[in-house]
Amino acid sequence: MTDLRDAGTRPTVSAEAAKNARLTGVLGIAFAVLMVLALLFVNRSPGLGVSDSAYESFYGQGGTTVLITVGLYLVPFAGIAFLWHMTALRLLVRELAPDLPGIPSTLQLLSGGLFVGLLFCGTAAAGAVALVNDIGTGPLPGPDVGRALTSIGYAIVFVYAVRAAGMYVMTTTTLLMKAGVLPRWLGVLSYLLAVAMLVATTFNPAVVLVLPGWAVIVGVVVLVRAGRPGAPAPPEAAS
Repeated sequence: MTDLRDAGTRPTVSAEAAKNARLTGVLGIAFAVLMVLALLFVNRSPGLGVSDSAYESFYGQGGTTVLITVGLYLVPFAGIAFLWHMTALRLLVRELAPDLPGIPSTLQLLSGGLFVGLLFCGTAAAGAVALVNDIGTGPLPGPDVGRALTSIGYAIVFVYAVRAAGMYVMTTTTLLMKAGVLPRWLGVLSYLLAVAMLVATTFNPAVVLVLPGWAVIVGVVVLVRAGRPGAPAPPEAAS
């Protein structure tokens, strides 16, 4: 195993660590692309403030809900890519620093899995009417039911899933910094983003996109700093 934190030397990155670093980067980008597309499509559904007439008009127009349904089907693939990304990252950290404390590692695993589960539930509720409209055979729910489902979806995603994502960013940052992979400036920025997600009270979809954007940046940095077997460890890690 390669411990990037050994003092006095510049250890090299093992082949196994480099493979997991590459997987972390590629899967982080895949997760971000799928997540952005899915949320853009699902967010086309009527919001909480639309009138009954606007609600009925939206769902009465043929073909307007197809992209929402496509978004619902993309969400599971975004979640799967995220789980693969998280697993590759955990294997990378374990390879580079096997003696890390268990609490942040366990919290990172739990918060990542919780984020995916909440994302699935929230987007399913928000896009349920569109799914019924596209593939169902019964009558559509009325505006009151539709708004209730949207409210549940918003609460699950913006109140709960975003905070699970903030916890994931915070614990992952801790693991990567202790393993010597993350530069200090990115670690500080990551902690600030995590705190922002933990205290956010907005329903703006941009807050959900913080995690995929962060995953791309971290994935690229990990790929550059630990993606080549035999490459010297970063200076921060060896100090």
